[in-house]
Amino acid sequence: MTFKELVVAYFQYPAIIAYLVLSVVSFGVWLWQPATLAQTVVSLAVAVMAYPLAWYLLHRWVLHSQWMYKVKILSPVWKRIHYDHHQDPNHLEVLFGSLSTTLPTIVVILAPIGWLIGGIGGAAAAVGAGLLTTCFYEFCHCVQHLKYKPRNKWLAQMKARHMAHHFHDESGNFGITNFFWDKVFGTFYERPDRKEKSETVFNLGYTPETAERYPWVAELSGGVATGHPTQRAKD
Repeated sequence: MTFKELVVAYFQYPAIIAYLVLSVVSFGVWLWQPATLAQTVVSLAVAVMAYPLAWYLLHRWVLHSQWMYKVKILSPVWKRIHYDHHQDPNHLEVLFGSLSTTLPTIVVILAPIGWLIGGIGGAAAAVGAGLLTTCFYEFCHCVQHLKYKPRNKWLAQMKARHMAHHFHDESGNFGITNFFWDKVFGTFYERPDRKEKSETVFNLGYTPETAERYPWVAELSGGVATGHPTQRAKD
């Protein structure tokens, strides 16, 4: 895949278009009820700086949770927002986060912070920053999952670490572009650090045995797929 093809695939996804449109709306709200320059800068900075930590916490303790699939009403959400992605990490349709869950999360976390800093204008600035940061994260996520070999050393390094999360051991490397919080919480690793491959790297612990007790994800998925995604595609 060329860089141009990567960019085309990225901008074709509806959620990305929605994030960009809503970021323009956020800017319009800021123009309508502007915060001061200092309040705006602080709101933007807090939103951008808080994003890696928020992503880490959500990724580790929600997306990789062992509780969502046990609740019938939450099992379809868990299946869509992360189980399907780990079942087939390179499948474009489930590569991006679900708009129905990602957008409310951005607003719920960042709008109150921005409002406390600078009222409506601060909230608009923080939400807009969160939306654009999400676009950046999703672009890096595309680089990591699609058949594109980055020339940039930093992107190549991020891709290797994220691919280890998906194909070797899902219990670490929860960051996308920033592994600072993985290092803080002790979940960062380089591929050679862990000799043994996780048996649950593709199913996140939702095994056929687990499905017998909590069947809802399996019912929605037509069963529980096992083994490497490329091998399943050949069968």
